[in-house]
Amino acid sequence: MKKVTASAFLLLAATLQTAAPAPAKDKPAYERGVLLQMDSTHCGFAEKGSKTVAGEILGTDGQHKNTQEVLCQEYILKSDRLIFRIRPKDDKHPTLLPVGESAEFRIHKDRMLLRVPESDGKEREYIVVSMTPRADADETRAAKSVNR
Repeated sequence: MKKVTASAFLLLAATLQTAAPAPAKDKPAYERGVLLQMDSTHCGFAEKGSKTVAGEILGTDGQHKNTQEVLCQEYILKSDRLIFRIRPKDDKHPTLLPVGESAEFRIHKDRMLLRVPESDGKEREYIVVSMTPRADADETRAAKSVNR
């Protein structure tokens, strides 16, 4: 009788342990910022080349090249402490962000994940080109600590 009770107890304990909910993953913490400006910056050249049939057969370099300068979108994002210059990671299909709107971002490994709640709210990857500390960041911090 004791063996049945002990095994039933172990079975009940194992069932309760597996039925306990796993701890949920915390939502990522976002910082807030404002998109101040969008510039088009030089980021390379696109070349289209075509060889002629005669040039292929004879081995001559009768190639025509069309070279065009490529411009990339570069945004300025102002947060509480820093000013970021960012570019979309997806160069072929960049999404136009609304300048003057607030944005939420987080840094994950070596990239910035940014979303604009007023727009579609999707999180997109951006490359951080530069970071500059804000000159008024110390004043902002001091004012926040006094108000608390």
